[in-house]
Amino acid sequence: MIGYVLRRLVYSVPVVLVASFVLFWAVRAAFDPLAKLRQSRDPGLVQRETERLGLDKPVPEQYALWLKEFVTGNWGVSTRTSGDVRPMIADALWPTTQLIAWALLCGVLVAGSIAVFSAVHRYSWGDHLLTGLSYIGVAMPAFWFGLILIQLLAVGPMQYVDTDEPFLYFIGLHSPGESGFNLDYVRHLVLPVLTLTIALVASWSRYGRAAMLDSLSSDYIRTARAKGVRRRRIIWNHAARNALAPFVTVVALDAALLFGGLVVTEQIFSIPGMGRLFLDSLQAGDVYVLIPWMMIVAVAVVACNLIADLSYAVLDPRVRLR
Repeated sequence: MIGYVLRRLVYSVPVVLVASFVLFWAVRAAFDPLAKLRQSRDPGLVQRETERLGLDKPVPEQYALWLKEFVTGNWGVSTRTSGDVRPMIADALWPTTQLIAWALLCGVLVAGSIAVFSAVHRYSWGDHLLTGLSYIGVAMPAFWFGLILIQLLAVGPMQYVDTDEPFLYFIGLHSPGESGFNLDYVRHLVLPVLTLTIALVASWSRYGRAAMLDSLSSDYIRTARAKGVRRRRIIWNHAARNALAPFVTVVALDAALLFGGLVVTEQIFSIPGMGRLFLDSLQAGDVYVLIPWMMIVAVAVVACNLIADLSYAVLDPRVRLR
């Protein structure tokens, strides 16, 4: 297993390098790092900055220079804020990581429970109800559902209890002067996590139900029933364990995509995370933020794929990693 992990890490290096070059080329082709400076109409200044930043060199050479600086921790200066890029991304990464972690935790628990219930009670009224709700959850746009949650759970109740303070907050992850894990944090966290989780639960519960049904119809399950093994043990110790492998694979792959897809949720709830940083940088054409931002997402995708492969081998002993 250790050898397999090391080999996968080594194989991931060229994948990340190719992805980083494509992203670098795409961003450089779409945006001009000196667009703001050109408004000064000082050709001499533009020429000096072009030479200083190496923008007059071919794209592969620019990429090599950028990669060298990126690996050594010099991620450049933002053309939008004139601040160092690395602290900006580090500050944005923490709120996004929190949102993803809570969304994954809640999504796995809820979707897993729904999947087991629907598979065990197949074609019951509960299964049909959860199936219908999952279709609604998949079809609902995140921005619309987030706004509905704000109205129903934050703004609406304030009108009925005649108060100026909502029970659930919908701006940021902490109130001014607050920090850490406390009640204020939970009251800020509920609505954005719920917005993220609803689509994940709707999708994952369908995958989990299908995997669980496939597991329950296997020969070894019928054998266990014939031997008189208790129903609860068959469901949780045998069927659910084998159904976890494809379920975890889907979760790991979606987690990577979720990392770069928080733009809408963070914008709705004014959370200063990676999604909001990407949107602000994209609107400003901030090349020196967009390139490392995409690099981090690319690394996250590769890492999540590796975790999915390892999880598959751990949960299903029939899979051998060599």
